[in-house]
Amino acid sequence: MEVGNILEVTLFAEIPVPEDIKEMLVNGEEAVESYKTFRDSVTFTTKRIIVRDSQGMTGKKVEIYSIPYKIIDIWSSENAKGMFDFNSEIELWTRTGNFKIKLDKKIDIREIDMLIANAVL
Repeated sequence: MEVGNILEVTLFAEIPVPEDIKEMLVNGEEAVESYKTFRDSVTFTTKRIIVRDSQGMTGKKVEIYSIPYKIIDIWSSENAKGMFDFNSEIELWTRTGNFKIKLDKKIDIREIDMLIANAVL
């Protein structure tokens, strides 16, 4: 049985941690970095990855995906080095499915890779 992609996001630039995400953090959890996506944001914390997805025309309805690092079985990172490579990519494999995170060339993939490694290993 093949497990498909559950979620795919593209990170464009680092941003301040959104206030509503700060309110979601549990005791002992800290926000490390947040990034702008097409419509919203992804925040890496010390315990999980939080994907904030505004929906609808007004964006008032918000869906939050919380991906605890402890469910990540393996991950891969692919850097963009060629002239026609526009995005680097990190893929996370879990028992639930795959999560794909694409990174704009401006974002350092090794920084994200180390963030995940420090949380998972």
